[in-house]
Amino acid sequence: MPEIALITGGNRGLGRAYALALAEAGVDLILTYRTPAKDAIEAVLAEARGLGRTAVAIPLDTREINTFDQFTATVREALRTTWERDDFDFLLNNAGTGPGATIADTTVEMVDEVFAVHFRGPFFLTQKLLPLIADGGRILNFSTGLSRFTGEGLYSAYGAMKGAVEVFTRYLAKEVAPRGISANVIAAGATATEFAGGGLLDENVGAYIGTQTARGRIGRPADIAGVVVAMLTGDTGWVTAQRIEASGGMLI
Repeated sequence: MPEIALITGGNRGLGRAYALALAEAGVDLILTYRTPAKDAIEAVLAEARGLGRTAVAIPLDTREINTFDQFTATVREALRTTWERDDFDFLLNNAGTGPGATIADTTVEMVDEVFAVHFRGPFFLTQKLLPLIADGGRILNFSTGLSRFTGEGLYSAYGAMKGAVEVFTRYLAKEVAPRGISANVIAAGATATEFAGGGLLDENVGAYIGTQTARGRIGRPADIAGVVVAMLTGDTGWVTAQRIEASGGMLI
């Protein structure tokens, strides 16, 4: 029986990379997406199915915690009707947004958005989904290199909220340990995706970031996806409550 991963924000960027890398590794998928991304998520589903995997998509806005009960019920039904199971194996709390501004220019609305998407949403979504995660399963939350270094100084709210995710992950790891579930956080360095407006796709930006990393280049989605696959499908169950930075040695 194939393992099943639930990935929030699986329609683009790193979420898409994680989904397809896991599909290549033989993992079936439940992907979430916000409604405007329906065409994008259909393309990801088609690619995953082309790799021989079973994949379904369910709309979800992680800011809307009042929808989490219905979402959980929909996941339960999808597991029953598609896989004849009542649980899944891997939860990846990936959905995100990255508004950038100096502290002086950061608004209350920006902080509220980052809190809702990156902390409140994953916290309560995980709470709702814990009964559906198989004993011995694995949870991955996602942080950022910007919780360790300040970069250009434009992401104080985002970096601070990801620091909160890292603390949450340690508490989560302790709580789920009796069920044999591990919980870790992956902190990606600068990676060339559409995230935060796609500025990291600019060649000049990428070249500059390359001068700041030990490996001499900006990250690629496949770099981070490889870590995700290793943590979920490798013999890494003994690793838990850890922050794993995948940044190519950025700003060391």
